Amino acid sequence: MMIATADLYDTRGDELDSLALQFHDFGGEVAFDGPIRTVRCHRDNALVKETLATPGAGAVLVVDGGGSLESALVGDLIAASAVENAWAGIIVFGAIRDRVAIGTLPLGVKALGSNPRKSAKDGAGEVDVPVTIAGVSFRPGAHVWADADGILVER
Repeated sequence: MMIATADLYDTRGDELDSLALQFHDFGGEVAFDGPIRTVRCHRDNALVKETLATPGAGAVLVVDGGGSLESALVGDLIAASAVENAWAGIIVFGAIRDRVAIGTLPLGVKALGSNPRKSAKDGAGEVDVPVTIAGVSFRPGAHVWADADGILVER
């Protein structure tokens, strides 16, 4: 059983950063945690799809989409691939689509919102690089915890 982020913060507050930006829960799992993997991309989800098609081993993919809500970076097929490849969750600093279908999957998915518009598939972006979202650094290999209260990450 995963510890609640509020309890975790009470215990380890000085070791953690709390993401103040408000994300919505879209996946079938609200609480999830794991080691961080990252993709930085803008309105192009080819690297997201490629990464989630590899073994996740319980990791959480943090997608820095620059906060854009203009097109979706994750849809139901990509999310289903993440489930098949044992990813614990996906945190998208941007939009997703197929939110009803994603809500039926045993996967944690947090994002800013949704948009039915597809993104480009050119492969532009970077994988496994440090990303900063709302002043909080997400480093590949560090641990992230997410639940209904929010998102915590190791400093």
